[in-house]
Amino acid sequence: MSERLPRNLITGGAGFVGSHLVDRLMEAGEEVICLDNYFTGRKANIEAWIAHPRFELIRHDVTEPIRLEVDRIWHLACPASPVHYQHNPIKTAKTSFLGTYNMLGLARRVGARLLLASTSEVYGDPELHPQPESYRGCVNTIGLRSCYDEGKRIAETLCFDYKRMHGTEIRVARIFNTYGPRMLPDDGRVVSNFIVQALNGQPLTLYGDGSQTRSFCYVDDLVEGLIRLMNGAHTGPINLGNPSEFTIRQLAELVRARINPALPLIEKPLPLDDPKQRQPLITLAQQELGWRPSVALEQGLEPTIADFQRRLSDCP
Repeated sequence: MSERLPRNLITGGAGFVGSHLVDRLMEAGEEVICLDNYFTGRKANIEAWIAHPRFELIRHDVTEPIRLEVDRIWHLACPASPVHYQHNPIKTAKTSFLGTYNMLGLARRVGARLLLASTSEVYGDPELHPQPESYRGCVNTIGLRSCYDEGKRIAETLCFDYKRMHGTEIRVARIFNTYGPRMLPDDGRVVSNFIVQALNGQPLTLYGDGSQTRSFCYVDDLVEGLIRLMNGAHTGPINLGNPSEFTIRQLAELVRARINPALPLIEKPLPLDDPKQRQPLITLAQQELGWRPSVALEQGLEPTIADFQRRLSDCP
C-alpha cells in the first residue's frame, strides 16, 4: 500500500507566490487546501485546479480561527506590497499577529508543521550589508511600513514561542524581493510598476535617483526554496532570495530595453523608510537546503513581461 502524501493548507494560496506553490504541490500529487480572502489573491490564479479531487478552495480570513485536519501549513497570507499593506495598516498588523496565532493554534492542535512566510522587511533599512539571518534589523516601529515590518517580526516571535512552549514544528523563511507571472499590476512593486508603465507607453518612475538596490528572485526559485525548507530539518529563520544585486535604475533600463527603449526615466522623491540596500546572504540556505536561485533577472523578466502583456491585453 502506497504511503499517503501530505495534506497541505496554504493560506494566501490564491495569491502571487501561493498560487505557484499550489501548482507545485498539486503537480507532485499532494492534497491541497487553498485558503484566501481575495484581498490580493485572485481565483483566476488557481482556477486550473478548482474541480480537481485533491484540491479544495475555502474563502476565509486568517484573522478568524478555522478547524481543519492537515499535515502541513504554509502560512503565506498577508498583503506583501507597500500599496496593499498600507491600505489598511491595522488590518495588516492583525493579519500578521492574529493570523499567525490562529495558524499556530491549528498546527498545535493537529500536530502539523507550519512554515511562516516572513520577509526581508524584518531587517528594515539595514545598516549591515548584505543581511545575514543573525542581523537584528533597523526598523522604524512607528513608520508607514511598520504595520508589515513589525507584523512579521511578531509573527516570527510567535512561531518560536510556540516551538519553545508547545514543541510546535516550525519553519521560518525570510523572503526577499520576488517577481514573476501573476504579480498584480497595481501592487506598487518596482518590477510590476516598470513593466506596466512600459507596456502602457509611460515614462518609468524612479524614486530617488534609482541608486537604491534590490535583489530579485524569480518565483519558481523561491517556491523551490520554500519546499526544501518545509521538507528539511532546519527551523530557520533562513533567507530566501537572489544574492545578485541590482540598482533600481539598472532594473528600469532592463525593462525599458525589452519593451520600448525610447521611454524616458523620471525621478520622484524617495518614500519614507524605503530601504537603500537590500541583498540576502544565502550561505545558510546553501548549506542547509542545498538551494541557490538558478534564474537570472534577464531570463526571468521574459515570462513575467509576457504574462503582463497577456493580462493587460485581456482588460477592456
